[in-house]
Amino acid sequence: MSVPDLKSQFAALIAAPSVSCTQPNWDQSNQSVIDLLASWLTDLGFQCEVQQVVPGKANLLATYGSGPGGLVLAGHSDTVPFDAALWKTDPLKLSEVGDRWYGLGSCDMKGFFPLAIEAVRGLLDRPFRQPLMILATCDEESSMAGARALAASGRPLGRAAVIGEPTGLRPIRLHKGVMMERIDILGQSGHSSDPRFGHSALEAMHAVMSDLIELRGEWQQEFRNPLFNVPQPTLNLGCIHGGDNPNRICGQCSLEFDLRPLPGMSPETLRAVIRQRLRPVAEHYAVKIDYKPLFPAVPPFEQSAESDLVRLAERLTGHAAEAVAFGTEAPYLQQLGCETLVLGPGDIACAHQPDEHLELSRIEPTVALLRQLIQHYCL
Repeated sequence: MSVPDLKSQFAALIAAPSVSCTQPNWDQSNQSVIDLLASWLTDLGFQCEVQQVVPGKANLLATYGSGPGGLVLAGHSDTVPFDAALWKTDPLKLSEVGDRWYGLGSCDMKGFFPLAIEAVRGLLDRPFRQPLMILATCDEESSMAGARALAASGRPLGRAAVIGEPTGLRPIRLHKGVMMERIDILGQSGHSSDPRFGHSALEAMHAVMSDLIELRGEWQQEFRNPLFNVPQPTLNLGCIHGGDNPNRICGQCSLEFDLRPLPGMSPETLRAVIRQRLRPVAEHYAVKIDYKPLFPAVPPFEQSAESDLVRLAERLTGHAAEAVAFGTEAPYLQQLGCETLVLGPGDIACAHQPDEHLELSRIEPTVALLRQLIQHYCL
């Protein structure tokens, strides 16, 4: 089987649904995407290893050449859910409209894989002194299970790793962490006419929310990084559910919140501080408080400005490395010993949106940039 051309690869990947979502009715396998990439890369001479993470979910590590060092071109194979009614085109079909390719995953970020393949295709007649690895992970848009499984395996990868998330071809060396947390309070319901009949979970949650807002202020005074557009850590009280009727003392209440720590802030330390604040609230209101993450935290990420990869990417792109607020798989690749950078052709402004697209003007510069990276690290 011959490897399809660039546009056909885009079309095939977009037509292979691979939504990952915390809601089971949306969640899908990514196996069809992994199978497509493995077949193309095998035909190009890569050694392909598939890591089963959970049933129906897999990572792919494809390697060309051998030895220590080398380069990893990395991305995730899943997409977010979509609302087809809000799209002007079919989200699961590649559509060329004007100077853009539209389709779910075109920007974030299945489209990165055909560009990486196109970059290496023109170099396969030359001897590789160091290996090139193309990594495709599962579940980045939900639990990060693929990247976490890879990091847990402890297998060393390349000297450098570039993750092709949408950055407008500007190198990114820092991002905030992502923590999504839940607090459940169990009180005692009772008749509202006499407060002695119960213990209000809602009033206890009011105290908890006040403490979280106070903590947010303290952290924003203590931590600041001017490289970020929002230079402080953020804490968002996202949703709350509690009680059932005005004339009943609220017996149960739950709160979900999002915390975005800066590099240098440890998620586990932040959680320990929150737990410390919850204990006196539970005692004062005579309620039970359960606090736990919705899923494991994505750690903050920072790659040294002095690292070879950052300096090379700045020279090749003509842009100084920057910081972004969204999270990526970068800290997990860093844990495996890679100098790591986030750098890809799409724009974050159209990621997770109806009519997701990639500007055609980005294709040639991206292929040229990836080819230069491969030449530097592998040839």
